[in-house]
Amino acid sequence: MTFGPIDIIALEFPGNRFKGEILPELFELVDKGIIRIIDLVVIMKSEGQVTVRELRELDAAHIAMFDPLKADVSQMITDSDIAMIAEQLAENSTAGIMLIENLWAKKTQQAMLNANGRLVMFERIPHDVVEAALADIVALATA
Repeated sequence: MTFGPIDIIALEFPGNRFKGEILPELFELVDKGIIRIIDLVVIMKSEGQVTVRELRELDAAHIAMFDPLKADVSQMITDSDIAMIAEQLAENSTAGIMLIENLWAKKTQQAMLNANGRLVMFERIPHDVVEAALADIVALATA
C-alpha cells in the first residue's frame, strides 16, 4: 500500500478536559476524503504520571465519540514519539497524537511520479514564520 504525505500532530488540552470541539472539523475532513487518520493515541499527564491509551483502549463513550474519524490503529506512533511529546506536556493535561495521511496530495503525488518528476525539496513552513514574513512585507509596503 502506498501512502500520501503523512503528518504527525500532537494537540495538548489543559486540565485534562477534552470536550471534543475540534471533532466536527476533523469529521468533515475525513468524510470529504481530504485526510485519513492512520493512528491516534491519547496521553494524559497528571502528577508526573503519564498514561497512554491507543484508540481501542479507550472507554466505550470515547470510542463512540471518535468513531466517525474512522481512525486506524496502525501502531505507527512509536514509544519514542509518545515519550518526546509527553515530556513537553504540562502537568494535568491531555494530548491527542494523530498520524494524518494527506489524501488530497496522494493523487498529485502519483501524477508527479508518472511524469518522472523527482522531489527535490518539501518542507512545511511554520505558521509563525509565515506570519512574520507577511508582517515584514506589510512594513516594507508602508515604509
